[in-house]
Amino acid sequence: MAQIELLLPKMGESVAEATIIKWLVEEGQTVEADDPIVEIATDKVDSEVPSPEDGVLVKKMVNDGDVVEVGQVIAIISTDGDAAAAPSAPEASSAPAPAAAAPATPAPEVVAAVSAPLDVAVGKTGPSGRFYSPLVRSIAKEEGIPMLELESISGSGQEGRVTKKDILGYIAERKNGASTSAQPAASTSAPAPASNTAQSAPLTSTPAKPAAKSNVVIGPNDEIVEMDRMRKLIADHMVMSKHTSPHVTSFVEADVTNIVNWRNKNKKSFEQNEGEKLTFTPIFMEAVVKAIKDFPGVNASVDGTNVILRKDINIGMAAALPSGNLIVPVIKNADQLNMVGLAKKVNDLANRARTNKLTPDEISGGTFTLTNVGTFGNVMGTPIINQPQVAILAVGAIRKRPAVLETPLGDVIAIRHMMFLSHSYDHRVVDGMLGGSFVRRVADYLEAFDPERQIG
Repeated sequence: MAQIELLLPKMGESVAEATIIKWLVEEGQTVEADDPIVEIATDKVDSEVPSPEDGVLVKKMVNDGDVVEVGQVIAIISTDGDAAAAPSAPEASSAPAPAAAAPATPAPEVVAAVSAPLDVAVGKTGPSGRFYSPLVRSIAKEEGIPMLELESISGSGQEGRVTKKDILGYIAERKNGASTSAQPAASTSAPAPASNTAQSAPLTSTPAKPAAKSNVVIGPNDEIVEMDRMRKLIADHMVMSKHTSPHVTSFVEADVTNIVNWRNKNKKSFEQNEGEKLTFTPIFMEAVVKAIKDFPGVNASVDGTNVILRKDINIGMAAALPSGNLIVPVIKNADQLNMVGLAKKVNDLANRARTNKLTPDEISGGTFTLTNVGTFGNVMGTPIINQPQVAILAVGAIRKRPAVLETPLGDVIAIRHMMFLSHSYDHRVVDGMLGGSFVRRVADYLEAFDPERQIG
């Protein structure tokens, strides 16, 4: 009777866990190799987990809505066919029984945490009803943080959940001697373990952060539309970025007439020869890559008081989705691609982004982001940094305008194709000289584009 464990696969460099959205196969049903079994969601993208082999889904080890870690067993599959399903189910169901019983008795768990905070066992759900992911619970156990103290941490995740960043930040403050309200609460509760009433009072008086009362006045003709899951994630990520990085934006105007004329001359032959449309994005991206090599300080991340200079140049490109949401697929090692390679990669990622076909790895690992606000007719913008990066460049709409040109016979006024570039950067590590010099260099590369250049 052969059985295999279906594990939550690795889904990108920075993705440690995922949420189970919906099971596509029920227990006892037959599956074929590569058939999707379950839909999952990370903080970056939704995707499906396929069956590794032909067989029967014997047992689901997790339920809809559960948050599971990469590498955790999510299902048992029998490769012996239908006959293996019936006897295998009891074996699989016997394993998780103790774990399922744990959340049903939170009171003894909290009492143990109060009396012995260095040996804690944190459940999935706290007294307030707030859910804690396996990763957060593991960190809390390692650091000796009891449930009562964990409940006091303000969460920045969806529905106030505590994220990895939240708990690590709390631990850092705790180690630095910062005052916390949960630790005194635990110590004052410890002398009276015999009184259930005394212990229950702090639990009921320290819920997760209460929902703020809305001051928005809703009129009779207004419509209330709840944010979808992706919009909530985007909102959380943008607010976190503004709280994390002091944003500064520098602006430069570039004459891109040579680029416009070159593209107009070559776009038909490019599509005939390569089967791809030639957009402006790979041209802009090429200039960005060159400027990053000149100013590598913008291709970085911040880790506490350390600056991590990224050696790989992985350019994220912000892409609008039909739903109105935004996603940022990443071109890995963009400096190793020529114009044709960049064009094909840009088109492929953009097309699959619109049809929700991107993999988690294709939207992770970016080191710098390019966004084209000109697509919507905007001449410039002030983009928000895509954490944990330290800079993002926005290119505006290309407009014909009269401009002064210097010629051997003197200055003349001519109609030129002009474009604004907006460079937002993290002022903790990127000052005006670096941030401004970088965007100026990008403009210089665009203006110096060879109008006689061969495609390649």
